[in-house]
Amino acid sequence: MTQPATILVCDDSAPIRSIVATKLRAAGYTVCEGRNGLEGYCWVDHSALPVGSLPKSPMPIVPDLVVTDLQMPMMSGLEMAIKLREFADTAHVPIIMLTARGYIAAAEDLAKANIRYLMPKPFGAAQLLERVQNFLASSSGGHASHAAA
Repeated sequence: MTQPATILVCDDSAPIRSIVATKLRAAGYTVCEGRNGLEGYCWVDHSALPVGSLPKSPMPIVPDLVVTDLQMPMMSGLEMAIKLREFADTAHVPIIMLTARGYIAAAEDLAKANIRYLMPKPFGAAQLLERVQNFLASSSGGHASHAAA
């Protein structure tokens, strides 16, 4: 039996983070949650933990996919994505970025951060789940695409 995919979900909005995490868990995925980019990154790199903080897992995780908000305190989703891309264990991990409607990113920024898809808010949980399943089912990299506004 194979292990369920692990998905790191980061959003500073508790309701959005809860909806996304609940939908993904219901679909059978293991979900780790962060309230901001720094918390999310600390799941992966325990050395980034603030002094005196305890890790949320005994061992660092290597997520199969990341779903993150763009604008968050402490560390933005883009900053976290860039750090994940620079960290050897997570350089390959695809990222779905949740953004304010109308946000446009340069292709080179998307590529350097391994952002594979920009999903504008508000979004449907079913739409996000379908996108997650597609990324996890395919082994091809591809480039980020923008959702239709």
